[in-house]
Amino acid sequence: MKLKCPFALTVVCFLLFSASSVPGQSKNHMFGKDIAVFYPAEFDSTRTLPSLALIEEPAPTGPVPSDWPVKPCFYQEKGNQLASIAFQEGTDLYGTGEVTGPLRRNGQEVELWNTDNYGYEKAGGKRLYQSHPWILGVREDGSSFGILVDHTWRQKFQLNNPIRIISKGPPFRIIIVEKDNPQEVMKSLGDLTGTMPLPPLWALGYQQSRHSYFPQSHARGVADTLRQKDIPCDVLWLDIEYMDDYKIFTFDEKRFPDPEGLNEDLHKLDFKAVWMIDPGVKKEKGYHVYDSGDAGNHWVLDKKGKEFNGKVWPGQCAFPDYTRPKTREWWAGLYDGFMQRGIDGIWNDMNEPSVFDGPESTMPDDNIHRGGGALPRDSHLRYHNVYGMLMVKASREGMLEVRPDERPFILSRANFLGGQRYAATWTGDNKSTWAHLEMSIPMSLNLSLSGQPFNGPDIGGFVGDADGELLAHWTALGAFYPFSRNHTGMGSARQEPWSFGKKVENIARNAIERRYKLMPYLYTLFREASQTGMPIMRPLFFADPDDPRLRDEQEAFLLGGNMMVVPRWSEDPDLPEGKWRNVPVIEKDSTFDQYQPRLKVKPGSVIPVGPVIQSTEDYSTDSLTLVVSLNDKGQATGTLYDDAGNNFNYKKGEYLLSWFHAQKTTAKKARQASAKDTVLKVEIRHKAGKWALPEKTYRIELLTDQGTFYSKWQTGDQITMAWPFN
Repeated sequence: MKLKCPFALTVVCFLLFSASSVPGQSKNHMFGKDIAVFYPAEFDSTRTLPSLALIEEPAPTGPVPSDWPVKPCFYQEKGNQLASIAFQEGTDLYGTGEVTGPLRRNGQEVELWNTDNYGYEKAGGKRLYQSHPWILGVREDGSSFGILVDHTWRQKFQLNNPIRIISKGPPFRIIIVEKDNPQEVMKSLGDLTGTMPLPPLWALGYQQSRHSYFPQSHARGVADTLRQKDIPCDVLWLDIEYMDDYKIFTFDEKRFPDPEGLNEDLHKLDFKAVWMIDPGVKKEKGYHVYDSGDAGNHWVLDKKGKEFNGKVWPGQCAFPDYTRPKTREWWAGLYDGFMQRGIDGIWNDMNEPSVFDGPESTMPDDNIHRGGGALPRDSHLRYHNVYGMLMVKASREGMLEVRPDERPFILSRANFLGGQRYAATWTGDNKSTWAHLEMSIPMSLNLSLSGQPFNGPDIGGFVGDADGELLAHWTALGAFYPFSRNHTGMGSARQEPWSFGKKVENIARNAIERRYKLMPYLYTLFREASQTGMPIMRPLFFADPDDPRLRDEQEAFLLGGNMMVVPRWSEDPDLPEGKWRNVPVIEKDSTFDQYQPRLKVKPGSVIPVGPVIQSTEDYSTDSLTLVVSLNDKGQATGTLYDDAGNNFNYKKGEYLLSWFHAQKTTAKKARQASAKDTVLKVEIRHKAGKWALPEKTYRIELLTDQGTFYSKWQTGDQITMAWPFN
C-alpha cells in the first residue's frame, strides 16, 4: 500500500521536496539498502549537524525509490518546523525513549526536552529526563520501520496518523529504516547510533542505594548486613551527602574522613563502590574545581556572554560547556585524583541540566554554548537535550584515562539517542506506588526499543514510602530488569531488603538469588546487545510479531529471546503461542509463589544457569546447569559467552562463545537406558574466541510436559541423560 501526504499538505510537501537552490540543502537519498534519508528544502547543515546520534554521516548510495512506503512531509506552522508522516492503518508504534504511559504509543504525545521531573509530576509525565527522537512502527504483518528525527532541538511527537513532529529549531532531516521485522529494525538502529559497550560483569549484579548512606560507617554497615544475611549484592552507591557542602570531587571530612579506607573495606567484602558527580560547580573562589574551570574559561555563558550561574545543591553554580573539546578534556582530567581513591564507577546525575531557579528548572534557552571542533557555537535550545550525553562522554573518557585496561561503568540520569555508547541509565525519580511498579515495565521496554538496553527503574520507588508488600513484589520483578538497583529518597521509608521483616527479606533474597543463578544467560544477552543492538528486555510481540494479541501486552516481557518473565500480580496476560514451559530456577518455599514471577522457557531453547553466589567476584561457568526445553522436533539450542569480566582482552579474541545443541534420541542407542527410556544428548561446541578455560562440568535440567528431570553431573563436550517418556 503506497502512502501519501495528507491532502492539505501535498502541495507544500511537493514544493519543499522540489526546491534545489537553497544553500546547504542535501537531496534525499538511500543509505545502504533499507535506509532512506529525507531533507527539507531549506535544510542548513550547520544548524543541526554534525549528528550527535549517529556514529557516521549517512553517505548516499542512490535515490529513494518512488514506492518507498514511509515518507515525511516537511512544512512550517506558527514559526515552528514540522514533519508529517503517514503510515499504514493497523500499525502499532513504540519507542519514543523514556516515557510514561503504555507500551503501545499510538495516540500519545511526547515532548523531547530533558527535564528534572520529581515523581513524574511535571507536564503530566510526558517530558522526562531523556530525549530519544526515535519511533518504531510494526505493521499488521510484522514488517516494521523506524523513524529517526536527526536533530537535538526541542521537539514534540504527536503519535496519531499521520505522526506530527513539531520542532522549535531549524529545518531537520529524518532517517527512515524499512525491515521485515522489528528485530531487524533494532539492529539497524544499533548500526546507525552505535551499540552499548560491554559493561563490567559486576555492573550486572544487584545494587543497593539510598539518598544517602552517610556517614561512612553507616555505608559500611549496610554492606556488612548484606553479607551477614547472605543477600547477594555487587554494588553500594554513594549519593551527594559524601561531599563537602555538595561540592563535586570533594569529601566531607566529618562524614567521610577516609573514602579510600571505605572503598578498601567494600572491596574486601567483594563490593564495588559507585559515587555521584553532578555537573554544577559551586561558584566559590578557592574551590579548586571552580578555580581551574574559571582559569580555563570552561563555563556555559548567558546571552550577554557572561558566566551563567544557577542554583543547584551547593547554591549558585557554574556549568561546564561540554560542547568545547578543551572543556571535555578538563572535565575528564578531574577524575584522575577522584578515581585514585578506589572508586569503581561514576554516577552522573542532575545533568538535564537541572537548575533550581532557572526557567522550567533548567538554563535559559538563549544561553550560549561556544562549541569547538565539529560542533558550532549555538544556543542552549540546540544543546540542552545533549548536555547530559556530552557530560557522560567526557566522564567516560576520564575514567579510561585513569584505568585504560578496565571497562568503565557510568550511570546517567539524562541522555539522548545514541547515549548508550557512553552510559547506562535509570528512569529517574519514580514513586513508591503500585502504579509506578506496573508502569516500570513499559518504560523500560520503550527505552530498550530506543537503543538503550542497559536500563531500569529504582526498585521500590524513589519518592514516598514503600511498604513491605510493594517492596517484595518490586524486588521480585526487579531481579529481571537489565539494571537492577534498589534506590530511595532521603526521608522516605528504608528499602533495604530486611527493612520490613523476615518475610520480605526472604522474598528479596530468593529473587536476587534467581538473578545471580541466571547470570550466565544474562551476561550472554549483554554481549549480544553490545554486538547487535538487540534489547535485553524485550516486549512479548518480539516472540511473534504477526500475533496481534501481543502488541499491547505490557506486564509480561521477554528476557532475551528464550525466556519469558510473567509477574505474579499479572492477571490473564496475553502470552505467545507454543509450549513455553515453567522453570523454577530457585524455589525454596511455596510461600514465595505469590511474589516471584513465573519464568518460562521458549520451546527449542537451552538456558545456561549457574550456582548461587554472593557477588560476581565468585562468578564462574565451570559448573553449569543446562535448562533444556525441547521443541516439537525434539531439539533445542542455546549459547554461552565467557570472558574475564572486567577488561578489554575480549577485543583481542580472549573470550569463548559456546553453542549447545540438544537432541532427543531413541533408548536403543544408550547402554544404560531401559527400553522405556528416551535419551537426550547435548553437544557443546565452541563457536568463536580463543580463551582457554578449564574443563566444565554440566548437568541437564529437562523441562517436559510430564515434569522436570535432572541428569548427573558430567564433563566433556557431550553429555547425555535418560528419562521415562510417554
